[in-house]
Amino acid sequence: MAKFNIKLRRQHHGTGEAVTAEGAPGFSREPRAELFLLAVSNMVGEDTFYEGAAHRDARFRELVAAVAVTDPEWFARFVPWLRTGAMLRSAAVVAALEGARAQVAAGVPGSRAIVDAALQRADEPGEALAYWLGRHGRALPKPVKRGIADAVVRLYHERSLLKYDAEGSAVRFGDVIDLTHPRARDERQGELFRHALDRRHQRDNPLPESLPVLAARAELMGLPVGQRREVTDPAVLSAAGMTWEALAGWRQSAMDAAAWEAIIPTMGYLALLRNLRNFDRAGVSDAVAEAVAAKLADPGEVARSRVLPMRFLSAYNATPSLRWAYPLEQALQHALANVPALDARTLILIDTSFSMSSAFSKDGTLCCWDAATVFGLALAARARNPTVVSFSDASRVFPAVAGESVLTAVRRFKDGGYFYGGGTRTEQAVRDHYDGHDRLVILTDEQAHWHGEADVTAAVPARVPVYTWNLAGYRVGHMPTEGNRHTFGGLSDAAFAMIPLIEVGSRDQWPF
Repeated sequence: MAKFNIKLRRQHHGTGEAVTAEGAPGFSREPRAELFLLAVSNMVGEDTFYEGAAHRDARFRELVAAVAVTDPEWFARFVPWLRTGAMLRSAAVVAALEGARAQVAAGVPGSRAIVDAALQRADEPGEALAYWLGRHGRALPKPVKRGIADAVVRLYHERSLLKYDAEGSAVRFGDVIDLTHPRARDERQGELFRHALDRRHQRDNPLPESLPVLAARAELMGLPVGQRREVTDPAVLSAAGMTWEALAGWRQSAMDAAAWEAIIPTMGYLALLRNLRNFDRAGVSDAVAEAVAAKLADPGEVARSRVLPMRFLSAYNATPSLRWAYPLEQALQHALANVPALDARTLILIDTSFSMSSAFSKDGTLCCWDAATVFGLALAARARNPTVVSFSDASRVFPAVAGESVLTAVRRFKDGGYFYGGGTRTEQAVRDHYDGHDRLVILTDEQAHWHGEADVTAAVPARVPVYTWNLAGYRVGHMPTEGNRHTFGGLSDAAFAMIPLIEVGSRDQWPF
């Protein structure tokens, strides 16, 4: 969903000065670590429990501008990973553009490639331009202009034009072409560019013969409305680049079982995942549902889709039908392929305080504590000897069930009353449950309450590694990141893979 391309209707330098949002002594991070944690948890333009959207976004821009100039090599690796590894669109676009702006001002080269790498879907060049125009005006630095143009050549084709060149967008495909002047890779793409300009400027030029998908769509659009419901051949719809989003509007009627069954063969993985409830409501046949379920559970499809693990929990929560439960459980297991198998004894603390009920996005379907629970229980499922604890003002051990899937365990966690919703007594939970474990993992927003200690991990010997998985990206953390104390973050499983690398002596503590 577009965020930018829509028509408008304490200086903390020491442990003595920093505090968490709940008043506990806190610890500042060096700029790269602060930027990393904020970026992987930042849904641009949206509030979190302790930090408003405007302040959060301003902090993000300031960090990007600083790091892009002081460590351009790190930044050049970070932005592409943020888009394709962490799968975060808006944060990557903003980082690339604000970083490019800072680098151009400082005379640092390389921002053209960073801008290009941040744009991976055909609507994103327009998103990038809409953001830039809205924030910085029409003067486009050459690296920004050329980086967007490079992405246009990669991403613009007939089907992407049909899907993303929406009249409701402030910046259309034609606008992007006008402003960045991309050099078409061949004559066919050149004719596509000219047609996009015709569409934007409402010029009634004939459709080029080299664009058969657009011709097929025009033929379908010419059918009388009364005949459109009769078009149920998936091949015909596919040849015209018809998406599930466009189909209902074209038919001018609700999506019944026949309509879904006609479009399902051409739907992408994430589109299928988002529409399971709609399939049930429309009454798609068992045979079609079995095909959908097989695709959802296929490990290759999961890997290619790059769907974040949290999406499967969202789909699981939204679909009461049992025919989707097992495929979703299988899919989540495949999506957690990077979660390491940890030996020895692992204590896993899951923060279920009230601030962890903060939503990841405006639809509110998933909260920070949902992510913490998914990843905590996934880690436990792969660990040899885990102890899982839910903590807030109180805390208790979540008992393991042999052979239980992660989604089933999440449901048991919720139904069993393990979401407390009180304060954040992290240090007390560590003291109550650390018992000679070989490592400690804490999944939290780090906003611990004051409870008498300067470091929430003071009860853990210095030789024992402590890993904090930060779900919110606030400025101040609950422990120093030095020695055997490490902090990660994000919505994917990538950072968990760093745990065994660190424990065998790797010093490169970035997942890129």
